[in-house]
Amino acid sequence: MKTLVVAFILALLLSSTVDALFVNSVMANPAGTSFPALAMPVEYINYTITSVNGSLWAKIDGTYPISLLDAPCGFNGELPMVYPMPPQTTNIKVWLDDKELSWMNYTEVYPDVLHQTAIGDWWMIHSVLSPVPDSFVLKIHYEHPLQMMNGSYLFLYDLNISPYLSEESSSSTAYFTFRMETNSTNLQAYTAKPESGWNLGEWQPISYTAVKEDSAEVISVQMHSSYYEELPGDLVIVFGVQPISEFPLWILPTLFVLALLVALTVAVVFVRRKAVFSRCQLSKSSNQDNTLVVIHSVFYLG
Repeated sequence: MKTLVVAFILALLLSSTVDALFVNSVMANPAGTSFPALAMPVEYINYTITSVNGSLWAKIDGTYPISLLDAPCGFNGELPMVYPMPPQTTNIKVWLDDKELSWMNYTEVYPDVLHQTAIGDWWMIHSVLSPVPDSFVLKIHYEHPLQMMNGSYLFLYDLNISPYLSEESSSSTAYFTFRMETNSTNLQAYTAKPESGWNLGEWQPISYTAVKEDSAEVISVQMHSSYYEELPGDLVIVFGVQPISEFPLWILPTLFVLALLVALTVAVVFVRRKAVFSRCQLSKSSNQDNTLVVIHSVFYLG
């Protein structure tokens, strides 16, 4: 099974370690490595960057339409798959068309087999796609916390299309959509080859488009790969987060003074109204007394 898994490399497993395992396995058991040539002209990767318990996480849904270009006589309809995962990845799910598949932690069984990226070595999962028709859709969902670099957040998508490029299927396009459910700032997109490491000087900036959608910003990136050209490497997104505005403490004294002035104004108005009311009462009482005197005098004279 280890030979079969290494023989079918789904997502950038062409590191020197895996290559060595592959060559040795083929030499030891040539009959066990009959696999079809594969093509994947397009792939669709949707990211949602959101806050989970105060930390930023990426939730990824990848859709991979794959075709078999030819099927050797020894092919039995099973494709063992290995797929690299970022650190602390959780909630992993794999589907062949609409059928959910089981998977295992491949690196846990073979600790020396890791996958190299520009931002570190990743562990891998293993699953078996069976039975596979001439054309099928592979779907993978997973979630992981974002890494940080010099105060900025970043995440990498491991893009290695080389196993799917050939003269029969010479080009492929990856369509990325990133839904940023956070106040991102200074977002930059790069391509980075695994051997470049954390050296941003070797990362190549690429363009993207951004639109507002409801309360989120949606980023779109396209990466084109050709059998006849040098491959671009992996996709890296780097961005900052605008801090939430805190209540300005300097305004408290101002608010206190305003509240005091309002209270004093209300008190003054109240006192004045009370004084006016008292004078009116006195004037009314005086008029009533004079009327009584006049009435009394008229009555007496009569």
